[in-house]
Amino acid sequence: MVWVGLLWCSTFLFAQEPQKEIAHKQPTTVKLIVYGSEDCHYCQDTQHFLNEHHIAFVFYDIDRDPKALQEMLGKLREAGISTSNLGIPVIDKQGLIFTNSGGFESFLHQLEH
Repeated sequence: MVWVGLLWCSTFLFAQEPQKEIAHKQPTTVKLIVYGSEDCHYCQDTQHFLNEHHIAFVFYDIDRDPKALQEMLGKLREAGISTSNLGIPVIDKQGLIFTNSGGFESFLHQLEH
């Protein structure tokens, strides 16, 4: 009896039409990831600059998002950038990691290219 049931189930299951794969839209590649703080004027100015220049970006507030903070710190370590006395925002430009250390205007111009 068990064999009959198994045979019937397997015949029924395999006779079904194969399910169609659902087409998933690939996410749009984001040019920049900005790690910073909503309370940081450099971070606000960076977001404003990116918006003015129509540069796509995602902003992660490291003060409010511990996962983003850990992600940022991991990227800095991998890039060999010291996390002591760190200047924010930190930018991930398609794998190239850099920080706001030095002149802010030159920092912003790195975002354009």
